[in-house]
Amino acid sequence: MTRNLIPLPASVVESEGEFRINAQTVIAAYTPETVKIAAQLVELVRAITGLDLSIVEGDTTDNVIRLSESGSLDLGAEGYGLSVTPQHISIEAAQPAGVFYGVQTLRQLLPLTGEAVIGGGIITDQPRFPYRGAMLDVARHFFPMEVVKRVIDLIALYKMNKLHLHLTDDQGWRLEIFSWPNLTTHGSLTQVGGGEGGYYTQADYAELVAYAQARYIEVVPEIDLPGHTNAALSSYPDLNPDGAPAPALYTGTEVGFSTLTINKELTYTFLDDVVREVAALTPGDYFHIGGDESHATKPEDYQTFLARIQQIVKSHGKKLIGWEEIGQTELLPGTIVQQWFSDFSRKAVAQGGKVICSPASRAYMDMKYDESSPLGLTWAGTANTQQSYEWDPAILMEGVSEADIIGVEAPLWSETILTVKDIEFMMFPRLLGIAEIGWSPASGRSWDEYRLRLAAHGARLVALGVSFYRDPLVDWA
Repeated sequence: MTRNLIPLPASVVESEGEFRINAQTVIAAYTPETVKIAAQLVELVRAITGLDLSIVEGDTTDNVIRLSESGSLDLGAEGYGLSVTPQHISIEAAQPAGVFYGVQTLRQLLPLTGEAVIGGGIITDQPRFPYRGAMLDVARHFFPMEVVKRVIDLIALYKMNKLHLHLTDDQGWRLEIFSWPNLTTHGSLTQVGGGEGGYYTQADYAELVAYAQARYIEVVPEIDLPGHTNAALSSYPDLNPDGAPAPALYTGTEVGFSTLTINKELTYTFLDDVVREVAALTPGDYFHIGGDESHATKPEDYQTFLARIQQIVKSHGKKLIGWEEIGQTELLPGTIVQQWFSDFSRKAVAQGGKVICSPASRAYMDMKYDESSPLGLTWAGTANTQQSYEWDPAILMEGVSEADIIGVEAPLWSETILTVKDIEFMMFPRLLGIAEIGWSPASGRSWDEYRLRLAAHGARLVALGVSFYRDPLVDWA
């Protein structure tokens, strides 16, 4: 039952018998949310078998796939129980998210083609961490809506529940802000290496957020501040320090040279407007303010900026996330830092902060697999599939325990990434390992076992049309 499941479930007990999906099989759903999930399952079964299953909003006994919410399960908001007998498949969870994740497991139990036969057994499952994310950098290179939706579809299958969109950087501002329109009419016009760039209208962004929500993924918007702001400074010269003229739009890759002016109230009017508009479009809990590599900002100005931006984000009802550099400042309770390269996260934890683990040498999807990789960078080294899998958040940093960590994230920076196939090649198969680190119990994981499941799972990636790297460390089936 677990031969090619990723992430590995918390508990699997196999049994005799099997369930066969046929033309008379129905899907029973009991709430509006489970009916929506059932509709997605209908599409998945149709794609594999050609069968068009009916949804019934109520109970039935035999030849049924049941999707139900039950308060009797003590598996948290995202846990689920999945049982398979010759008479039924039952997915039960306390919340709709758990039902959805149970369906993702069922998707992986289904054959790739032909008759849909699922072996008997019981899976009891819940995530290790509440935050399991991937990041897509749409600022250095812009990606159209259908590409972002493709990423959402793929990460949902592996029970990831956050899509962090890096929406602004020196090379481009990618989200329409009504109160500061030149951010996109000017600041979106190019990208790394030149080219036309692009941006999402607010309607586009709202559509992406809704598409992700339907797959139980929360969009985490990042507006990178106070550095990484050349596109904003070029759009609005008054945001530049010391009355400097507007810089030209930037198409390079070096960072650390830009900063907002810190001691003008106009800056905070700008920030309040941006946070207000983005927060109103984003129903999730989080707002990412970047905060990294702000080398052009004086240390005392950086402290001032963080004090102000924290209050702005709080005033718009969001929890602040920043890259680990913000740990050097005084933080509000509940602030989240994203670890990537240093030990600044420990300073945040000492103030009561929480951590998202994204170690660049393991979790950055833009690092080359090895020196011969055609895409990617090597500033944090290289990271093959085994290296991306063989680490544990709870022992990553001295002084940071599992209780201090809310989860993991796999960022993909896009300096060398131009197409959806580039995205897939750099994310897969490494992203699957990060997904498993975020979901599965640490005690059940080992590379020797995982590489066998991954090898068997390769056929599913092929069936999904994923352009993945066939790492020679894995004996692909």
